[in-house]
Formats: sequence, structure tokens, C-alpha cells
Amino acid sequence: MTALDQWLKERQSGIGGSDASAVIGCNPWRTNQELYDLKTGQAAVPEILNEEAVKYGLAAEAPLRELFALDYPRYEVYHAEYEIHRHAEYPFLLGTYDGILTDKETGERGILEIKTTTITKSMLWEKWNDKVPQNYFVQVLHYLLVSGFSFAILCAQLKTEWGDGVRKIIRHYEFRRADHEADIEYLKNAEIDFWQNNVLKRVRPALILPQI
Repeated sequence: MTALDQWLKERQSGIGGSDASAVIGCNPWRTNQELYDLKTGQAAVPEILNEEAVKYGLAAEAPLRELFALDYPRYEVYHAEYEIHRHAEYPFLLGTYDGILTDKETGERGILEIKTTTITKSMLWEKWNDKVPQNYFVQVLHYLLVSGFSFAILCAQLKTEWGDGVRKIIRHYEFRRADHEADIEYLKNAEIDFWQNNVLKRVRPALILPQI
């Protein structure tokens, strides 16, 4: 079994960062019932690694991480491929981080999350103006929950066609744990309830229509 296969298998043993928004109805691609079907083995995990957007995002992650380290030398940046972290008290809460940051001045630790997206409509820019799309915000909250770290930085490469070429913008959004404690607690309770009372007991949850 390859490291990738092992990682995919282990992700089924809990709720990961990309799952968290589906639990509370904030995922534009998956409902909480579809997530339940995946985690209980009633639906096959979709094959997405060969999709062009996914392949691009995976290939771009390393250079974007290196660029971040160059632009922000105050942080020590650590990354291990396919490394899964678990919540100290609730091990079914999982996290695979694009980077772990250590502030060299204060010793604070944080999460680096990297996103690449192509903007095809002007209205999509609004989702990135002084904020991030809700499902990505929930993913950041989940990683703060799992890690216990004090901050997270989301590095987003926004790409759009511009004339005959491509226009790219890189934006960084910082989230301080202290500013979102209530949101993190809400997410924690929702995820624990989903896993313990739905997945483990094989009780299909009531549908939450995505709020996107």
C-alpha cells in the first residue's frame, strides 16, 4: 500500500478539514447526508485526484509554500506529506496540514493552509474580498480545533483569464484563534455529534441544506 493509499484509508476513520463544512451545511459540493454515506461506507469515495483543478492545486502547493517562507521569514515552516494529526481528546477529528508555522519571535504555532482557485465569474471575487469562502473558513476553524494552535494563515492563489493570458493574485488571510473561540466550540460540538450519534450509531442525519 502506498503512502497515498494509506492516507486515503486513514481519512475514513474520522472527520477531516475538507469534511467539516459538510457537517454543518456549508459545503457547496457535499451535503451532511452525502458525507454520512461516505463515512459509513455506503458510498464510494469519489476519484478526484485526476481532475485538472485538483492536480494543479497539488502541484502548486509546494512552490506556494516555499514562496510563503521567502516572503515571511519570521515563520519557520514545517511540512510532512500525508501526515495526519488527531485531536488530543477526540481522535476522530483529523487534520492534514499544508504547513505548520512557528513564529520565531514569539514561539506561537499556527497552521498554513494553501488554496488555488480559478475565478470564472466576477461575483466569485466577492467571496475573496476581505474574507474567504465559508467552506474554507470552516476548514481553518477545524484545523485550529484539531491542533490547538493560536493562529492560521490561508494563502490563496486566485487565477483568472485576462485577455490572452492568465492573471494571478496571491492573498494571505490571518485568523487568530482568540477571535473565533465561539465558532470553534460550535464546530467541535457539531462534529462530535455527527460522528458519535450519526456515523457510529448508523443513524442518518437530517438533511442540512448547504448555506453557500
